[in-house]
Amino acid sequence: MKKLVLCLLAAAPLLLTACDPNRVFEKNTDFENYSWDVQQKPAFTFAIDDTTARYDVYFNVRNASAYGFYNLYVKHTLTGPKGPVGRPLLHHMILMDPKTGEPLGSGTGDIYDHQIRALRQLRFPQAGNYTLTLEQYMRQDQLPGLMAIGVRVQKLK
Repeated sequence: MKKLVLCLLAAAPLLLTACDPNRVFEKNTDFENYSWDVQQKPAFTFAIDDTTARYDVYFNVRNASAYGFYNLYVKHTLTGPKGPVGRPLLHHMILMDPKTGEPLGSGTGDIYDHQIRALRQLRFPQAGNYTLTLEQYMRQDQLPGLMAIGVRVQKLK
């Protein structure tokens, strides 16, 4: 019961963004047993209508305090209506202060949410569906303590 309450409290910031007019897309994928296996490659498909606009893309990360690293390496691949868009990129995200181990992000109890800007002022070349695929790029196959990963696409004003 305590875990359920903590999960609901940790989800509250994500629920409050439901009315955000700049959000084009936002979705999170939960990991079974709160562990991201290297074979799991969550893919997020979203539609882009306005090719003249610029967009920021964020990665949502949810981790427990039991996560054994201060950082997380994630590689992304973006595919558009006509195939690959750009080259795959490796992202280095800091989840905890490297010196003190103090968790960063917002959280309640031992669960922390991070929203990290991964791509800035991106312009999509064609209208249509795009798929952003994420891979964990750490040096071990299982990442216990990682509860979820997600993507948010936000249109800039």
